[in-house]
Amino acid sequence: MPDPSAVAVFADLRDESLDLDLLVGPLAGPDWALPTPASGWSIAHQIAHLHWTDRAALLSLTDAEGFAEMVAVALKAPDSFVDEGAEEGARLAPPELLARWRAGRAALDAALAAAPPDVRFPWYGPPMKAASMASARLMETWAHGQDVADALGVRRAPTARLRHVARIGARTRDYAYAMRGLTPPAGEFRVELDAPDGSGLWAYGPPDADQRVAGPALDFCLLVTRRAHRADLALTATGPDANRWLDIAQAFAGPAGPGRAPAGGAR
Repeated sequence: MPDPSAVAVFADLRDESLDLDLLVGPLAGPDWALPTPASGWSIAHQIAHLHWTDRAALLSLTDAEGFAEMVAVALKAPDSFVDEGAEEGARLAPPELLARWRAGRAALDAALAAAPPDVRFPWYGPPMKAASMASARLMETWAHGQDVADALGVRRAPTARLRHVARIGARTRDYAYAMRGLTPPAGEFRVELDAPDGSGLWAYGPPDADQRVAGPALDFCLLVTRRAHRADLALTATGPDANRWLDIAQAFAGPAGPGRAPAGGAR
């Protein structure tokens, strides 16, 4: 019998992708060239990148040899392969790019549902089970969707799907330190986030931890995906280590990049 939690995250990934599709699907051709907050990336680049990573995830699930070849190509250009993949897709006509992204999403959805639940599949970081891969794809879809929304001047309503992003953000604390050559703090932090629908707290880490982070779940997700500057978010830290973490937190693999500049004023 399928794991209900895995089935739920697969459905959440479909819904997150559909929400982004509803933003970009009606766009006129010239709008795909609108710049997003990611330097040098248009809306087309954002969708092309999501299509590229969906294709990588599909290979991981269905063709280990093909995925290994894709990684080998990436290792030859570690500083540019992400931009190159986005640029290749962004050169497509918008209807073709949209069609390919939609087809790739459908193929990945089917592969996730068919994957053995306890098998770990290769990735650019540690191997992941299918449910974890779906969570990571949702996180990236939401984050790049934020770039698209900002380019269009659209304010998206946060949903309970953010719990996947928040969980990854809390669990990748030590990774953020490692990416900067820093030693993570010895003790765990407590993270308490207000659910976007007002239903209560999403909590991570030991309840009695001395060092703590608290605030709206949306703000935490914007922080760990580096889609907003800390100065513009209503997050609080208790303890010097927790305070430092809010400056370097990231939920995604690879270099952190420059992040967003302060916009002025909390959301």
